[in-house]
Amino acid sequence: MSELSVQHLLGIKYLKPADIQLIFETADHFKEVINRSIKKVPSLRDITIANIFFENSTRTRLSFELAQKRLSADVINFSAAQSSVKKGETLIDTVNNILSMKVDMVVMRHPNPGAGIFLSKHIKASIVNAGDGAHEHPTQALLDSFSIRERLGEVGGKKVVIVGDILHSRVALSNIYALQMQGAEVAVCGPKTLIPKHIESLGVRVELDLEKALAWCDVANMLRVQNERMDMSYFPNTREYTMLYGLNKERLDRLDKEIVIMHPGPINRGVEITSDVADSPHSIILNQVENGVAIRMAVIYLLASKIK
Repeated sequence: MSELSVQHLLGIKYLKPADIQLIFETADHFKEVINRSIKKVPSLRDITIANIFFENSTRTRLSFELAQKRLSADVINFSAAQSSVKKGETLIDTVNNILSMKVDMVVMRHPNPGAGIFLSKHIKASIVNAGDGAHEHPTQALLDSFSIRERLGEVGGKKVVIVGDILHSRVALSNIYALQMQGAEVAVCGPKTLIPKHIESLGVRVELDLEKALAWCDVANMLRVQNERMDMSYFPNTREYTMLYGLNKERLDRLDKEIVIMHPGPINRGVEITSDVADSPHSIILNQVENGVAIRMAVIYLLASKIK
């Protein structure tokens, strides 16, 4: 397979296993590029990309911007907080105004689930979903799987537990789709109040006991509690959450095996993970950050090659 089966990256569930394989092979190539002394390639010299963020973001926005600049694309950054959206402009009007400046691709983060899908039906540019509400975050799931593949050789057959606030997490849903598509077993672990009803229908195990989840898994992906998405209290207090679901060195030392530790960031150190675990040799958190640039370069490059 030499090209993606999709025109946009709206979510993992719209991809085929061959798409993921192609993205990874392309990212392998770009990872070599970003580790060279000259980190730029002229691949997208004629492409203009708009980064449109309706929600706060630091790592994802910087990672996309760096990926675009490494490919020599022209980049426009748009933040809704300083825009006419505040004056009541609609999403389509906002984007069409940007597209009238001859933009080829839009990378968008939006608080509403499905915003990218809605937009893809109304505009001509290629769209990359950089997170839509608590729905999907496809490039994060791709970089997570790519990082597991890099550390363990392959994703297929591995047991991955996603721990924490599953209910509000777009990272969890995209990871479930991506990992299963590659043949991994997936479990979720957290307080019952933070596990969505009917999640077993996606073919994942539910484990409420962190010790049992860690004993089962090869990889633990620790999510932060998303207080900004919560409209009520889902557990008594942070201290209790940390006692039951925080990953610390004592818990790791009690295991009779080594597991890989991941975190999509930003980390609440001392809550879902302690510093001695986050900074330990078990952790591939910084590898995830580096791989994020290579994966986003691959996605942008492959989608741009389909722009007519």
